[in-house]
Amino acid sequence: MSIKDEIQKELALEASAILRVAEQLDAAELDKAFALLKNCRGKVVLTGIGKAGIIARKISATLASTGTASIFLHAAEGIHGDLGMLQPEDVVIAVSYSGNTQELLSIIPFIKFIGIPLIALTGNVSAPLAETADAVLDCSVPAESEALGMVPTASTTVALAVGDALAVLLLKERNFSLVDFARFHPGGNIGRKLLLKVEDLMHSGNALPCVAKDADMSGVIMEMTSKQLGCTAVVDGGQRLIGMVTDGDLRRRIQSWKDKLLQHSAAECMTPKPKRCHPSDLAADALKLMEEHRITMLPVVDGENRVVGMLHMHDLIRAGIL
Repeated sequence: MSIKDEIQKELALEASAILRVAEQLDAAELDKAFALLKNCRGKVVLTGIGKAGIIARKISATLASTGTASIFLHAAEGIHGDLGMLQPEDVVIAVSYSGNTQELLSIIPFIKFIGIPLIALTGNVSAPLAETADAVLDCSVPAESEALGMVPTASTTVALAVGDALAVLLLKERNFSLVDFARFHPGGNIGRKLLLKVEDLMHSGNALPCVAKDADMSGVIMEMTSKQLGCTAVVDGGQRLIGMVTDGDLRRRIQSWKDKLLQHSAAECMTPKPKRCHPSDLAADALKLMEEHRITMLPVVDGENRVVGMLHMHDLIRAGIL
């Protein structure tokens, strides 16, 4: 059997474990768990130890990035002072496949003492953890996917998938939008794509290339040269966009008009009704428009079609939108 065949076999085992748990989860327990999370007025605290603790930390990160206040509490650290981060308005999700992890069980009395609801993600619904939980999600698997059956593989995959599913349901319940998501991801490509708008990148004011429709071509060429964007907007008497002149337009007109280019006006040389965008548009949407129509610049207009800026593909590249 090839390496690819072996990998596919292992992936199939873990995938089948997730599908099996999807069928075995108790609807009433899921309803209770989701109600606790939805109505939580504090934060959702994930706890666990070892590899289950790593899974708990990732579930907490997913919740936090999708609008649910969440932190991770290391069970072993909890019994040495970190329990102070727990408040009565919180909800705790404990991740333990055996449900018998001593460090985890040692913090349960405090959780129950201050009245915090407890959700258990466990593979043993009769273990002490499950017996004390307010909602129990059965994450048991027939066996781990590795040969020894001892190393957490399928079981941790299942716990992670169940945690992710809960996070997605909370996201939907709260109508969490792309804009909301961007607020929690201001850095990197995600933040740039979801937060940067055309008005943040466009050339405006004295940097905006713009000529009147009756401008002669010598003036058009001077405007394009001085603003160094390889184009200029063409406007009517009310500063409304009617066309664009680009370097490509100049080359085509020179071929057809020969040495008579300077005898024509901007309106005669321009490409009419060009694609355009608005200052409040997302820069990522402007990029999509450029790619769809194979253009490298877009005039920016206000609500009355008056030219207020020019956006170039290079601006998007420099901003990291690509």
